[in-house]
Amino acid sequence: MRHRVAGRELSRTSAHRLALRRNLAQSLIEHETISTTIQKAKEIKPFVEKLITLAKKGSLQYRRRAISVLGDRSIVAFEDGEPVEKGTVIGKLFSELGPRYLDRSGGYTRIIRLSLRRLGDNGQVVLLQLLGKDEPLKKERRSPGKKRARKRAGQAVATGTLAEGEAAEAPAETSPQTTEAGAESQEGASAEPQAGGTEQPK
Repeated sequence: MRHRVAGRELSRTSAHRLALRRNLAQSLIEHETISTTIQKAKEIKPFVEKLITLAKKGSLQYRRRAISVLGDRSIVAFEDGEPVEKGTVIGKLFSELGPRYLDRSGGYTRIIRLSLRRLGDNGQVVLLQLLGKDEPLKKERRSPGKKRARKRAGQAVATGTLAEGEAAEAPAETSPQTTEAGAESQEGASAEPQAGGTEQPK
């Protein structure tokens, strides 16, 4: 039985899963957008967000903890066909990403589902991205009590407008007595031409 065994197995051993998680997290911090499968993205997302929370605190002990969990890979760019070192993953995490999300209490990443399928096993491909600096915060969820009160107020307004509409239509409707009198007059008017029509001149 798998009691208290959390996380996805991903058809890998524990050491392979650890290496995969570190590698994908380092790539996400370096490039800020990676393409992977939906299962791997869901597994990596909370790991990266916890690292960014460490980076927001910014002190030396949290930097050492991030290095022990993630490792400190160099960021290498190619200029004129030659590799040039641009810093390290931990340096970017603590100098750029930590200050970027100081005003945000969580939710630093997002998963965008793509219509593409991976060649071979037909797995769903997604984009795992870090949010930009100017991304708006999510709207606060309203409590169900306020929602219920708004719904009741809307129903009250609707019933009030219906009552006003019925009251406005009531004067336009005629009473039964007037309808009966109108029907008799119509019958009398229709009877006269019929009587005149039957008479023939002599």
